[in-house]
Amino acid sequence: MDRTAGGFSEEQFLEACAELQEPALAGADWQLLLQTSGISIYSLLNQETGLCEYKVFGVLESCPPALLADVYMDIDYRKQWDKNVKELYEKECDGKIVVYWEVKYPFPMSNRDYVYIRQRRDLDVEGRKIHVVLAQSTSVPQFAERPGVIRVKGYKQCLAIESDGKKGSKVFMYYFDNPGGQIPSWLINWATKNGVPNFLEDMAKACKTYLKKN
Repeated sequence: MDRTAGGFSEEQFLEACAELQEPALAGADWQLLLQTSGISIYSLLNQETGLCEYKVFGVLESCPPALLADVYMDIDYRKQWDKNVKELYEKECDGKIVVYWEVKYPFPMSNRDYVYIRQRRDLDVEGRKIHVVLAQSTSVPQFAERPGVIRVKGYKQCLAIESDGKKGSKVFMYYFDNPGGQIPSWLINWATKNGVPNFLEDMAKACKTYLKKN
């Protein structure tokens, strides 16, 4: 399987594009978890961890695809609109751009941090312009674990965006996150169920502000 410079294969990018056209929910026990504000969230229970993987489909109105992709990739801007970010920056490690991200957790829980690679590609698939961002945990010596902060080692996210034919974006997102520590799996699943729609809503608001600033 050929890998790009970012560590992801061509097949992975095309799979994300395919999910926009036809959601891949067959062949596994994906369950419709939530429908709200034009967004559908499906979950799949991982029997080993007790945690769920998520697939999100929907439309973000008044948020053009290229703008949405730009906002998602803009780390400095995210520190302004995402209240859960404590620290977030990029660093080149062994020829790859690696992201460090520390997330605030409510007391008495410890903060979590992530070290991951990500890559954006803007593709033309049979005349459809699709923006795809892939992200996945990695381990590099430049980012040692910090005392008092729990390192999230099981993180994977995929985002695919195209025009909804109007002024908005049709979106597919895959998400899995194992925050570790002594948090019950039911609480993690509950927090993610609520957090994903809130994140998309916050990102849509950030797009509108981004337009005004630029």
